[in-house]
Amino acid sequence: MSHKGLDDFCRVLVKTGALKFGLFKLSGGKLSSYYLDMRILPSFPDAFRASIDLLISKARDIEGVDKVAGIPTGGLPWASVLAYSLSKPLVYTRKEIKTHGRERRVEGVLAPGDRVLLVDDVITTGKNTLGALDSLRAEGGVVEDALVFIDREEGGRAHLEKAGVRLHSVTRMSEVAQKLLDMDAISKSQYGEIVGRENGDAVNDKPRDLSEPPEED
Repeated sequence: MSHKGLDDFCRVLVKTGALKFGLFKLSGGKLSSYYLDMRILPSFPDAFRASIDLLISKARDIEGVDKVAGIPTGGLPWASVLAYSLSKPLVYTRKEIKTHGRERRVEGVLAPGDRVLLVDDVITTGKNTLGALDSLRAEGGVVEDALVFIDREEGGRAHLEKAGVRLHSVTRMSEVAQKLLDMDAISKSQYGEIVGRENGDAVNDKPRDLSEPPEED
């Protein structure tokens, strides 16, 4: 990703409120001092369009993809637009197996041997991704690659590698944090919360309103 592309994306996270600080319980049960609510971005068409362009660019570097699979609910909007943009069929996994109808774990047409690109918005430990991976493989899908927008760098990559899956990410959370700190969008203490470091010299550096143009040098 270009420096400008990452800069613009970081501004989007702040201006839309997708990046929040506080105390949050993540889907895997872990507590975190910050939360990435990527589900909010589709409510901002311009921000969503710019962000999906970055995802499409990353996806084009991945070879051997027959179908795109979304992980509900966070990954489904991204996977849907990505599949459409790449002219690839879309499938998606279910959180729970249906107890009626065909009782399938995967919705859509998935044939044994189909090479599937697994898509989600954010990865933390990889628990949700591995669950979707099991569902796709159980129905014959071949999954060797997963694509996410942001890797929180909390073990997800290593867990996928053990399962034989390469993780591709548009960016890593450490990169996002550094960019936000450089543009005065977050404080030093908030940067420390993201990267997991103690920072005792936080100053009165209130995050700057990114709707205002930066000062000229």
